[in-house]
Amino acid sequence: MTFLSRIMLLKSQAHFSTDVQRGGAVVSGATFKGAGKRKTEMAKTRVGLMIAGFCVVYAIIGGRLVQYGHAQPETVSSILPADRLMASRPDILDRNGEVLATDIRTVSLFAEPHKIVDPDEAVERLSTVLKDLDVKDTYRKLSSNSRFQWLRRQLTPKQQSQILALGIPGIGFRPEKRRFYPGGPTASHIVGFVNIDNRGMAGMERYIDSQGMAELRALGMTSDTPLEPVRLSIDIRVQNLVRDTLVRSVEKYGAIGAGAVVLDVHTGEVLAMASVPDFDPNKPTEGAQEGWLNRMSNGTFEMGSTFKAFTTAMALDSGKVRMSDSFDARYPIRIGGFTIKDFHGKNRILSVPEIFQYSSNIGTARMAEAVGISEHQAFLTRLGLLNKIETELPEVATPTQPRVWKQINSVTISFGHGVSTTPLQTAVAVAALVNGGRLIPPTFLPRSKEQADALAQVVIKEKTSDEMRFLFDWNGTKGSGRRARVDGFDVGGKTGTAEKVVNGRYSDDKNFNAFIAAFPISNPQYAVLTFIDEPKSGDDNGGPTAGYTAAPMMKEIIQRSAAILGVEPTFGEDGSALLVSY
Repeated sequence: MTFLSRIMLLKSQAHFSTDVQRGGAVVSGATFKGAGKRKTEMAKTRVGLMIAGFCVVYAIIGGRLVQYGHAQPETVSSILPADRLMASRPDILDRNGEVLATDIRTVSLFAEPHKIVDPDEAVERLSTVLKDLDVKDTYRKLSSNSRFQWLRRQLTPKQQSQILALGIPGIGFRPEKRRFYPGGPTASHIVGFVNIDNRGMAGMERYIDSQGMAELRALGMTSDTPLEPVRLSIDIRVQNLVRDTLVRSVEKYGAIGAGAVVLDVHTGEVLAMASVPDFDPNKPTEGAQEGWLNRMSNGTFEMGSTFKAFTTAMALDSGKVRMSDSFDARYPIRIGGFTIKDFHGKNRILSVPEIFQYSSNIGTARMAEAVGISEHQAFLTRLGLLNKIETELPEVATPTQPRVWKQINSVTISFGHGVSTTPLQTAVAVAALVNGGRLIPPTFLPRSKEQADALAQVVIKEKTSDEMRFLFDWNGTKGSGRRARVDGFDVGGKTGTAEKVVNGRYSDDKNFNAFIAAFPISNPQYAVLTFIDEPKSGDDNGGPTAGYTAAPMMKEIIQRSAAILGVEPTFGEDGSALLVSY
């Protein structure tokens, strides 16, 4: 066989052979295929391990994120995110656009203890700028193992500049916003205040948070963004003079507190409301002892003889008593072991206007008896005097009344003893007596006449309202309201002197004096209530009763605010005399 033929034979045999010879070693085809399969399987195993590793890592990350999402903020970090620190609040304006509250930029001082080289030296340097620095507490923070510690919130620009000049490593500043109240304590109980984190804690500031501001802040949607201002019904000019009157009256009469409110009788808008003692919302903690209590809406008092206005309106509106009727006030009423008598009794039969003018307890109790216990309770409930008042302010107290009304309760409540209510809702009820008989919820936000009409509830007949205006005017010219009369503005009202309960008994020397009024009484536009708590003296050498304390306060407020409120004076029988000297 030739060489060429042998070559051809070997090639033909190679097509059917699965053996491979490499370096003298012969490897079978099956062995070759097994090696390739193992390499493929090893590659797949490596890829699988890598995928599993990535899954484990991402699972751990996801788990930690879920954990942080459910953890409390303080357990996650001792500092809020930057967008939360810079969260804005809307400006608060009065009805004329004057700023009552606004945000200003500031910075807060923090430390990173792990970067502090010498805590002793750092504390010593900081104390040269921050004179009231708590040295021990600051040293403890700077010596800790934490990575962040607040040292002082809301520094002044001067303090920031001085601390920067110290050049302390590990000390830094974070931008924040601070709430500023230009009027200080002028409208503190209405506007309220915020805490160190700019969250509303009281007043309209807290109301704003309750209307969704807190949720927006939590979502980071208020970060350094101008927000639409919140306009109030308050007139800061009237608010200022009301507070000024109260502050001076407390000092003048030696009282422990005072309050007043000016209310639009047709819309329910509060134009001014103040309670003293009060506080500066720029430094709220300084008024924490007494100043935080808003006596107008969050304090309940027995309103004394001012309640006789409601008893009289009830009797007239029931149809069981008429203006021409008279009642026997010659003898005290003895009931349930108690004796009801008049403070300055006339000891004779009195007509309805005379009962109102002389503030007769006996005559008022007789009118309540004519109406009946159940109707008496129902009437005061209808006027909103026995239920918690609904308004924007969070600080609102619930009135107190007897669990079961008996005859003795109805008698004493008729002249203002036995029921405690807030001065604000008393003023709201007075507005209903003089505005045609419509009870309108009070508001600290602007409200139109049309909006008020939609909310109004008719509580007495229009005729009864006309008769009550006559009685208010009658008492303002002939009775205890004479010292509240302002020339040209026809102030009509009713005094109320209530003995305060001390240790379960009525005190002879501690009074709560109030005055309710409306002006001009011929066509009322505003209702006003003033009160003074535990006065020691009165005007004109008079005693510490409402006629010598709360009534003069009323006169001063109306005298100073009427022109601001746009009430035009009238003088003389026909209104022809246009000038008067104060």
